[in-house]
Amino acid sequence: VDFLAYTTDLPSRGGAVRLAIAEQGRHAAHPLTGTKITSWLTNVWSLKRAGDRGFDEVILLNEHAEVAECTAANVFVCREGEVRTPPLSSGCLAGVTREILLEEAPAAGVNIVEAKITARDLERADEIFITSTTREVQPVQALESRNLPHAPGPITARLKELFGRCVRDYVSKRARSH
Repeated sequence: VDFLAYTTDLPSRGGAVRLAIAEQGRHAAHPLTGTKITSWLTNVWSLKRAGDRGFDEVILLNEHAEVAECTAANVFVCREGEVRTPPLSSGCLAGVTREILLEEAPAAGVNIVEAKITARDLERADEIFITSTTREVQPVQALESRNLPHAPGPITARLKELFGRCVRDYVSKRARSH
């Protein structure tokens, strides 16, 4: 058995991002859906195409034209105070940051529901943000040709602070126990 590993510095992910949309980027019915795999060809290809158009990341729609996830982040949409993220059945990965927000957001007065999200929902969103372990909570400033000029919005800012506090508490507890 061969094992290859490498390390690198984390990329700087400050500020708001611009998102493209890719149709048929995920297949919700695929047998490996929800599994973190090392075959990232589709993700790298989608991200390269989006980058060539000036975007930082890309939302991947599934075969039902529903939002699944980004190439390396989960997606959240805020509209009229409601926050939604795609259900695992959409083809998204059950991200750690996503799970923490689902558990902790109600304590900050924010209810997040897992629900189908369509391109129309993206168009009508008041706020959009993406999450991952390396991004934490990152606001979206543009989606294709639509600008979201107030990124981060109030809900995104509240959840960004909440998650930052969770990380600081986790690190602090670990440091004290060693």
